[in-house]
Parts: sequence; structure tokens; C-alpha cells
Amino acid sequence: MKILVAVKRVADYNVKVRPRSDHTGPDLANVKMAINPFCEIAVEEAVRLREKGIATEVVAVSLGPQAAQEQIRTALALGADRGILVQTDVALEPLAIAKCLKAICDKEKPDLVLLGKQAIDGDNNQTGQMLGALTGYAQATFASRITVGTGSLEVIREVDAGLQTIAIKLPAIVTADLRLNEPRYASLPNIMKAKKKTIDTTTPDELGIDVTPRTRLLKATPPPDRKAGIKVEDVAQLVDKLKNEAKVIA
Repeated sequence: MKILVAVKRVADYNVKVRPRSDHTGPDLANVKMAINPFCEIAVEEAVRLREKGIATEVVAVSLGPQAAQEQIRTALALGADRGILVQTDVALEPLAIAKCLKAICDKEKPDLVLLGKQAIDGDNNQTGQMLGALTGYAQATFASRITVGTGSLEVIREVDAGLQTIAIKLPAIVTADLRLNEPRYASLPNIMKAKKKTIDTTTPDELGIDVTPRTRLLKATPPPDRKAGIKVEDVAQLVDKLKNEAKVIA
């Protein structure tokens, strides 16, 4: 089984991102960048499947500027076997990403494609579903457990009502939710080994994909400051404020 894992370059989740002074977008100058946390979970799951002898190869794919090689190297240090960078300086939208990944799938012929359920920058939660529609592969989103069978997967999904268990045929696309696993830390020996692993580079033009944005960001502003809360002396005062000030109870 060959597994393709998509990894996105985003601002580290510990960083408080602020808009530029001219409000044209987020200010990422000198900001620490990292693998999107949900993508990191997808990498971990792929590596675990290979360690169990279920998968034979794990290929990490990223789309973005040349600096996105850093995130591919991180995926390689976590256990991926080789990497592919679709290099572009265009701000990619989910459909453009899905089209590029579809072209990569046509070349690589993976049995399983793993993605994070969403990226922490755009929070779109669209790429996996769009890729499923473009490839015609079976898909399971919001996965919290994956069990591999003979030519199929059993996936436990996190849904609004609780958990849903489905069976899908391979090849398939699965998007990872938070509780699928806990990613490991890359060890120093594996970081050194990752430097020798192969990263192939291509471009959207070479893949025959038009990645021209279809939307335009008009303005980026920080959320309004929240008012400070208050402390109440006892339950009676809390009930009084909920009833007469907040008016959330009768």
C-alpha cells in the first residue's frame, strides 16, 4: 500500500497572528511556520501504518513557496519516505489545492490519501472533500480511528451526534480529526536522515493546473476586544444577573 499525505505550511499554532498595518492580510513576516497540526496527525497515522507492515511507502506532499520544503523535511523526519513540493507563490484556494493533489494522485497512484480535516489558517475544511469528488475515490472525513482490511477501510468518524462507523473501499481519501492519534516528536537522528531523503519539485503549470485565485481578500482586521467578565458572590446573584441582565433565563 502506498500512502500519500498532504502537509500544509501554516503559522505555528502558538503564534498570535496579526493583520498587516494596511489590513491587506495576515502579517507573516518573521513568524514561525510549521506543519498544520491536523496534517501532522495524518503523517503520524501514515507512518504507523507503515510501521505495522500495512503500508510500504509514505509520500509527503506540500503546495506552496520553496520554504514549504521545511515542512516536507519535518514530515520526512517523522517517518515519511520521500517528498513532493508543488512550488508556487500564489495563495492557493482549496479547489486549486485539490486539483494539484488530483494530478499528483494520477501520477503516484496511491492506495490511500491522508489529509488533515482542515487547516488552522483558513479553516475551510474543503480540500479532502473536493479531492474525493475530483478523483472519484471513496472518502471518509473527520476520522478518529482507521482499521485497514483487505482492499477496504473501516473508519470511525466524529459527527455531531457522536461517532459513526463506515466501511469504504480502496483507493480512498481520509481526513484526520484531532483524536486519531498523538503525533510523535522527530528525533535528532531522524532529522539528520531526513536531510538525505528525496524531495521532488514540480509546479502547477507542469501539472497543467490553473491556480488563479477565484476570490479576493478585501480587508483583514483583528476581532473586537472582549469586555472583561465579572465575578458574582453567590448563586443567587448569578441567577439574578442571568435573568435580569443577560435575560437568558425566565
